[in-house]
Amino acid sequence: MPELWLPGATRLDIGDHAPTDGGPAKAIAHITWDDNGTAANPLPLAPYEDLVGYFGRNPDGKKVAPHILWDPFVGRFTQFVPADSRSKSLADAAGGTRTNRAGSVVIQVETLFFPYCRWNGTTYARLVDTPCEGWGALNAWIRAWGVPDTWPMGRPTSFTSNRSESAWRSRAGWYAHAHVPENDHTDPGSWPAFADAPYEPFPGAAFFTTGRRSPIIAAMHQRLVAVGCDRYRTHTDLDVWGSGDVASYRAWQQKLGYTGADADGHPGPTSWTRLQVPHT
Repeated sequence: MPELWLPGATRLDIGDHAPTDGGPAKAIAHITWDDNGTAANPLPLAPYEDLVGYFGRNPDGKKVAPHILWDPFVGRFTQFVPADSRSKSLADAAGGTRTNRAGSVVIQVETLFFPYCRWNGTTYARLVDTPCEGWGALNAWIRAWGVPDTWPMGRPTSFTSNRSESAWRSRAGWYAHAHVPENDHTDPGSWPAFADAPYEPFPGAAFFTTGRRSPIIAAMHQRLVAVGCDRYRTHTDLDVWGSGDVASYRAWQQKLGYTGADADGHPGPTSWTRLQVPHT
């Protein structure tokens, strides 16, 4: 299992852990938007410690706490609940579409930022204009929880709402706050590009068909052998998908605790991410 707590983050556990509902793994991009600067009147960035205190100690702030508070200027992180718990930064109307719980994980990131904030004498109109320190580590950790490097509703480039309940229910990936049903916020306005992956991203279930030849399959073969799941009859044609791959991948799924139809030998995004196939 990936780490429940982001390595290197300050842990300020507020308790009140609760499970998610299962389904497509998601991450939610927010900004704190704690002030309203303009190009003509930029305002100082709020102190990071103020936001830590609000989400971690203030009773009102705890009610809307995310998993992670990220300072993109210096790369600091504080985490308030573990990755496998829901957090509370999304509006969630009673009886409607589930938001904070709608996935195997729903990892929410509040970024210390507002448009036209001033930090160290420089004004920043967009989040992507900041140094985005620590983004690579954060992206990799969330990726390890099965959240793919995709934006089902499009990577945010403006403060414009774009919501689809059907996409939200069915598709894994990153969502802006502006994309989530039952919510009216339009943040984050922009978000950094995904960091280079040290491991091969999941190529999709349809990729794994009998006779498929690819260096990705050869790299997977070698990883399955390395993790003690070698059920191959031969180690020739390493790059061709066949019955030995199905048997060996089934052994990997069973090693992860999957049973029944979830251990059928066909890769899924979560088991694939945890196998850590080297990027080809």
